[in-house]
Amino acid sequence: MPNDIAPNALPPAGEPARPAELHARNFPSAEQEAAAVERTRHGRYDGPESAYRLAFTDADFLVREELRPVRMQLELLKPELVMAEQGVTATIVMFGSARILPADVAQQRLAAAQATGDADAVRRAEAAVGMSRYYEEARRFAALVTERSRTLDEPIYVVTGGGPGIMEAGNRGAHEVQGKSIGLNIVLPHEQEPNPYITPELCFQFHYFALRKMHFVMRSIALVCFPGGFGTLDELFETLTLIQTGKSRRRPIVLFGRDFWDKLIDFQHLVDTGMIGPDDLGLFHFVESAEEAWDHLAAFYGFDDPGLADADVRSAGSV
Repeated sequence: MPNDIAPNALPPAGEPARPAELHARNFPSAEQEAAAVERTRHGRYDGPESAYRLAFTDADFLVREELRPVRMQLELLKPELVMAEQGVTATIVMFGSARILPADVAQQRLAAAQATGDADAVRRAEAAVGMSRYYEEARRFAALVTERSRTLDEPIYVVTGGGPGIMEAGNRGAHEVQGKSIGLNIVLPHEQEPNPYITPELCFQFHYFALRKMHFVMRSIALVCFPGGFGTLDELFETLTLIQTGKSRRRPIVLFGRDFWDKLIDFQHLVDTGMIGPDDLGLFHFVESAEEAWDHLAAFYGFDDPGLADADVRSAGSV
């Protein structure tokens, strides 16, 4: 490779430079010099108290308080570069509770609760069985997005928060139809582990919530929300605010399960009290099934007209 040519290498006298030499590095790469330093031990200066390490390989230096701006830049840049290399330009963000179980697991827990005779445990397990339908719909929706978008010039990738519940269902649906999907994990006190269905080269981990949020919306062509708690509501209302205020372009916001959302939030009350305008109720759309959600997106973007759809999808990936 041209970049492996020694910085000071010259062609023999009288011979023209080969094309590779014209593009050779003038200096060793950071990777080369880090490897060279690693191979060289200095004894006295190898201890943890030594300042001799290269700054960019010194983990103790990089986690200092003063380096926060650098770390934030790295968390913005690393996923951006990797997703560009992987050809990810358009995503559908899937949010929902980490506590929603697959249907089979929910049924197993109900049976276990019934065996104990604990009425409260049975009630909670029955509720979990009812909510498990959303896991299955999220799984089907992710598979549908992955399969249908293959006909587009630029595929659409499902992106989740990388954890269990609805997040797992989204990554699982894409995985089950041999598609790629993205997981944006966050370091939490209870040590969230990435679910096993994320494409490894698209499985990221964040320290800063703010940078994670940016990567959720930067390439998104739609936000699909399933029932969830504080985290789901946070992402939903943040996206609604960005669109309502004109800070970001309008894109579909799809809410699965109207009964859940109507009981949770009285949107009409916000209109009646003047907190939002009547037109703001058009910023989101209720659906009950994976097919209904896909049909809404297809109508919005004109997926039945590939030329039009590709142009709209390509406009997603900038902030």
